[in-house]
Amino acid sequence: MIPDTRQRIKTEASLLILKYGLRSMSMDDIATHLGMSKKTIYQHFKDKEELVGDIINDMLKANESDCSCNISDSENAIHEIILAMDMLQGLIPTINPSLLNDLQKYHPKVYIKFKKHKDQYLYNVFHTNLLRGIKEKLFRSDINTAVLAKFRVESIMLLFNPEFRTTFNESLLELQLEILKNFLFGLVTPKGYELLVHYLAEQKKQKKKK
Repeated sequence: MIPDTRQRIKTEASLLILKYGLRSMSMDDIATHLGMSKKTIYQHFKDKEELVGDIINDMLKANESDCSCNISDSENAIHEIILAMDMLQGLIPTINPSLLNDLQKYHPKVYIKFKKHKDQYLYNVFHTNLLRGIKEKLFRSDINTAVLAKFRVESIMLLFNPEFRTTFNESLLELQLEILKNFLFGLVTPKGYELLVHYLAEQKKQKKKK
């Protein structure tokens, strides 16, 4: 039962932290939500730092799994990004916009792990996607893939910056999709443009059905 209890704590704490933010949720709050004593939580996690670290590690592993699925399931480089957009539509509304700022400010060691994932893993995924698109003649061959892969990574992070975000009335998801769609339209060849328009139209149809 010990592993089950540890997983339950981690799962429920993750939902709370994603919804309300790291700063807002204390170990007391988590214990109250779980209906258990704080002492029980500390039997499985020595402190909030360890709990947050495990939650973020699980999130990063899930992100890697999702990215791998998008690559293997996609028909081409554009479709890979469309699948990522679909994934974001399910994920972003569940994330409190303050999460990354709280992580950096209150759990800097854990944030370093996140930053490494962002700067290495995500960068490589995005860079490989650009090279794939060029090879498939869907993306322009004259683009600087290193610059644009880095731009795409940082554009995701930009949306969690409160100074940027509070300038707009749109939701975090709407801002992310707007940036990503325009990023794509700036990359595509005429062949890629037709394909992108097709995928976006299909995506819109599927959204109306839900």
